[in-house]
Amino acid sequence: MEYLSLFVKSIFVDNMIFAYFLGMCSYLAVSKNVKTANGLGLAVIFVLVCTLPLNYLLNKYILTPGENCIFGPDVDLSFLSFIIFIAVIAAFTQLVEMIVEKFLPSLYSSLGIFLPLIAVNCAILGGSLFMQQKDFVNVGESAVYALGSGLGWYIAIVALAAIREKLTYSKVPAPLRGIGITFITVGLMGIAFMAFMGISL
Repeated sequence: MEYLSLFVKSIFVDNMIFAYFLGMCSYLAVSKNVKTANGLGLAVIFVLVCTLPLNYLLNKYILTPGENCIFGPDVDLSFLSFIIFIAVIAAFTQLVEMIVEKFLPSLYSSLGIFLPLIAVNCAILGGSLFMQQKDFVNVGESAVYALGSGLGWYIAIVALAAIREKLTYSKVPAPLRGIGITFITVGLMGIAFMAFMGISL
C-alpha cells in the first residue's frame, strides 16, 4: 500500500512539471507533436528508472556517513553527491542516445539536441535530489518514485503535445499564437493538477 501511495503521489501530487516546474525547457520545446513528445517521455522514464535507484545505492553506501557506509561511519563524501549523480545520469543518457540513434533514427533526428540534454534535464537530477530529501528506506521505494516521477513527466508532455496539435487547427488570436497560447495552456494544466494536492494518500 505504501508503494502504491508513493507511486500515485509522485505522478499526480508531486508532478515534476506542475508541482516543481522541473524540465520545462525540453517540455516546451519538444511538445509540438505527440510522436516526439512520446519518444522523449519514454527516454526520461528510462533514465529516471535506471539512475535513481543506482544513485540511491551510491548515496546510502558510499556518500552518506554512518553504519551503512562501506568506507566507515566517519567518512563523509556527501559533498560529491552532485558530481556523482550527474555522472551516472550522463552515462545513462549517452546509452539512451546511442540506442535511439541506432534503432529509431527518425526520432533521433526529430528530438535533435534535446535527447543528449536529458543529462541536464532538471527533472532527472531533481528526482535524485528529492530521493535524498525524502530519505527512502530501501531501493524499492526509490525505484517506485522514479517510475512514478517519469510517468508524471511523460503524461504532462504527451498531454501538452496532443493539445498543441489540436491548437494548430484552432482560431487562436494572432498575438497569442505559438508560445503564448502554450504558456496559457501549461498554466491551466498546472491549475488542473493542483486539484490532486487535496487527495489524502
